[in-house]
Amino acid sequence: MELIVYNTSGGETGRKVQLSDSVFGIQPNDHAIYLDVKQHLANRRQGTHKTRERNEVSGSTRKLKRQKGTGTARAGSIKNPLFNGGGRIFGPQPRDYHFKLNRKVKQLARKSALTYKAKDNQILVIEDFNLNEPKTKEYLSIISNLKVDGEKSLLVVKEPDKNIYLSSRNLNQARVVTCSELSTYDIMNSKSIVFMESSIDNIQKIL
Repeated sequence: MELIVYNTSGGETGRKVQLSDSVFGIQPNDHAIYLDVKQHLANRRQGTHKTRERNEVSGSTRKLKRQKGTGTARAGSIKNPLFNGGGRIFGPQPRDYHFKLNRKVKQLARKSALTYKAKDNQILVIEDFNLNEPKTKEYLSIISNLKVDGEKSLLVVKEPDKNIYLSSRNLNQARVVTCSELSTYDIMNSKSIVFMESSIDNIQKIL
């Protein structure tokens, strides 16, 4: 697949880049995408949720009433989970949600996600550019020229660029990542993916 290279003004540069079929044209594997996105979201969880069980609730342990003869159910202390203010039955406890996923499965997931984006014509290529200083207005102008400002966009750069990153940080629907940081979740969570021209070869080498 060939894609036109655009400049920062949204015009064609007259150059084209060739996308490798081994990365952007494979048979997509939906289950691999599911597993990779699941791992990404699970690894972001803090797992610090906690509720108090019966032995952790403050209150008297005195038996509330006699065992028999009241016509109602038996009741022990006021910490009974059935009472208001009592302990929680089988409540959440702190835990680690991280789990391991094989490297080849993660690679397959990214390739599958990129293939879907390529099929849907949601991949753009822009010539390499730099910003002299962090300017959100300049970055917004660039993505507006590419007509991806009204949707979730992902800019993939070859190497970390502080000015570009800081310029996009205040935009809720714009995100900037390097080739090594690109994840399946980022790909699937974006409507349009904009690759810098120099990042195409790099991402194809990584995958």
